[in-house]
Amino acid sequence: MYFHRKPVTHVSHVSLKVEDLERALRFYTTVIGFQVADQTARTAELTAGGAVLLTLEQPEDVMPKQPRTTGLFHFALLVPDRADVGRFIKHSVKHGNVIQGASDHRVSEALYLTDPDGNGIEIYADRDPSSWPWTNDQVGMVTEPLDVESLLEAAGDTEWNGLPEGTVMGHIHLHVSDMERDTAFYTDVLGLAVVSSYGGQANFLSDSRYHHHVALNVWNGRNIPAPAENSVGLRHYTIAFPNEDARQNVLSRLEQTEAAITREKDAIVTADPAGNRIQLVVEG
Repeated sequence: MYFHRKPVTHVSHVSLKVEDLERALRFYTTVIGFQVADQTARTAELTAGGAVLLTLEQPEDVMPKQPRTTGLFHFALLVPDRADVGRFIKHSVKHGNVIQGASDHRVSEALYLTDPDGNGIEIYADRDPSSWPWTNDQVGMVTEPLDVESLLEAAGDTEWNGLPEGTVMGHIHLHVSDMERDTAFYTDVLGLAVVSSYGGQANFLSDSRYHHHVALNVWNGRNIPAPAENSVGLRHYTIAFPNEDARQNVLSRLEQTEAAITREKDAIVTADPAGNRIQLVVEG
């Protein structure tokens, strides 16, 4: 997974707020196939056998997910092989799990579903990067029907046994409120590049010519507010930098903006102009 380790800047972790931690844990362990790395009365850290990829938190005064606000559209789990996508399809059919979408994006093959709180999830496998259709600095992504039969054939007789080792946080897709302003933050401040645009409605950004590490859309509306602090949804997500110099360059640019900047342990914490909170860390 070259695009999700040093020297590439990438999304490494997502933290979600949920209404009922035990309900969420049942979903994420039995349906998605995470392992619990650590748990308290109100939080749980989930892994696929390596680093923690997802943290769940049940705030004391939590409220249901608010519509027409900024925040999470989906987070995306990148599995090592397309056969893993086929195994997840078999697993979902066997256990009656609802897959809400299935798409061939030319660069990847993806499934979509939501957790019990309405948080969006993508499970996908990349095609070989040598096959991605680039025109100058723009990658040609599409949304076409998924060849489910081919994926099931790739899976063969093997069964889904939870998220396979090597699964990483592939990307995050966010609702924002002002496409031009928010895209400028991700390019001019965080240093990502726009690699695909959909008519002013969505932009896809990455480092090192990945098809996208972060996507932004205004499908919930323009000039929409951020959700309440205790609303179900995104707590924060994490961007991992390859070294301290790379992070310090971003911090210097942040300090020239009006963005709030705090420190939590080894992370620098800020937010994009739409209110989506971001932890900036250096990959260990």
